[in-house]
Amino acid sequence: MDSALGTREQSMVARISTVAFEGAEARRVDVQVQVGTASRPHFAIVGLADKAVAESRERVVSAFASLGLSLHGKRVTVNLAPANLPKEGAHYDLPIALGLMGALGVVPVDEISDYAAIGELALDGTLAAVPGALPAAVMANSHGLGLICPEPNGAEAAWAGDLPLLAPQTLIGLINHFKGTQVLARPEAGQLLDSRDDIPNLRDVRGQESAKRALEVCAAGGHNLLMVGPPGSGKSMLAERLPGLLPPLDARELLDVSMVHSVAGLLERGQLTRARPFRAPHHSASMAALVGGGAKARPGEASLAHRGVLFLDELPEFAPQVLDSLRQPLETGKIAVARANAHITYPARFQLVAAMNPCRCGTAGADGIACRRGARCAADYQARVSGPFMDRIDIQIDVPAVTPADLALPPSAEGTELVAARVAKARAVQMDRNDGLTNTELPQAQLDQVAEPDAEGRRLLIQAAETLGLTARGYHRTLRVARTLADLAGSDRVHRLHIAEALSHRRDRRPTMPQSAPSHRGARNPLYR
Repeated sequence: MDSALGTREQSMVARISTVAFEGAEARRVDVQVQVGTASRPHFAIVGLADKAVAESRERVVSAFASLGLSLHGKRVTVNLAPANLPKEGAHYDLPIALGLMGALGVVPVDEISDYAAIGELALDGTLAAVPGALPAAVMANSHGLGLICPEPNGAEAAWAGDLPLLAPQTLIGLINHFKGTQVLARPEAGQLLDSRDDIPNLRDVRGQESAKRALEVCAAGGHNLLMVGPPGSGKSMLAERLPGLLPPLDARELLDVSMVHSVAGLLERGQLTRARPFRAPHHSASMAALVGGGAKARPGEASLAHRGVLFLDELPEFAPQVLDSLRQPLETGKIAVARANAHITYPARFQLVAAMNPCRCGTAGADGIACRRGARCAADYQARVSGPFMDRIDIQIDVPAVTPADLALPPSAEGTELVAARVAKARAVQMDRNDGLTNTELPQAQLDQVAEPDAEGRRLLIQAAETLGLTARGYHRTLRVARTLADLAGSDRVHRLHIAEALSHRRDRRPTMPQSAPSHRGARNPLYR
């Protein structure tokens, strides 16, 4: 056959599977490799591959040269199917190399077709770790395939179940395994960490009894929390102790969290932990860093906090549009990142804990101290956080300054262990009643049934909603908190007492601007409730 490329011989197509990541999920990709002869060498990768995948050509050619395999005079075509699915990342190196070796007869084609493969190749044929080994193994297991991955990823992939698993250190070791001259043992699953010794203890917080109570309610019902108080009042200390009050991740939650962390490359040597995530991004974080996305979409802090705690310190210092980007995940528990060529969804069922000063100076509302800029300072500072965002926070409390008398008190008798036991008991009641959901995850129709207050409680709630100007969302979030308070008290019904305490955990944010702002020290800021 005449051609500008020369006469070609009969060629064959070798196939092996790999994955493309969509959020925390892995989709199967078919790697098809065809090798023929041509007067000039040619190596093409098609199938909507990005720059990192296109560069696989150079890494594969160099790795083959280190093994003594030459592609001189070969025409290589690699197709990644489906062709309309974007392919990103360096983990396509290994499946392309295996498919090429199968087409060249170096390894049996019928054996590699039973595997999916991920891995990055070094120029000397060494295999380097890649993110996403756990979801890749889950995908392979669901399709009845084995998985071939680099040795550092083996312990992570082993968590996916009893699937055939090969984790070589080098490409030559994999070739020897298929030739029968070397046997690669199946890697063991990584260590499951369940220690809570390094979690800060609630006993370390002096005073702030009302804030500790709010933290317990927050943990028991999965509610969002805002703490407003001057610098040094202990807001960050309280937030850091919330994960210790939450029950450990169950098996389903552990898999969900680990899949996200695997895609982000945060699992080291396959070590999983049942401790809930705690993420505390700096207030300079961009929208892509917080909710995910970017030129190459990656999970953000909100998704990395899935099933755990997202702590936003100095809340008004975050860009307003960045904060408002959290409004959807706070309601739905997931984040949809839309791009021109992809639509990716990440899980983001987290508890939001935020802390802020009452004003930029940090002194508004403190006893005996007045903000130098007056009431306008607090009004402008708090207005940086939008009303719709604040409306999604169930519990909003004031955290007063710690006095020397508080610091002189002995440590509290109640530490993290005792409070966590009460939280676990309340959560168990919720799970049994709500079909495995916390009060904050409960659908509206079901909430109306399980959180219906008694007559006195209903009257109080209606009166408070009118007086405080609660929105419909604020009304129902108050009910959710009241239901949690009833669970902590062991009550089957929501009573007036529970409604009253739930309302006390919700700050009145209505503006009450005075005619003239106080200018002398000792005046109390009327905005500080």
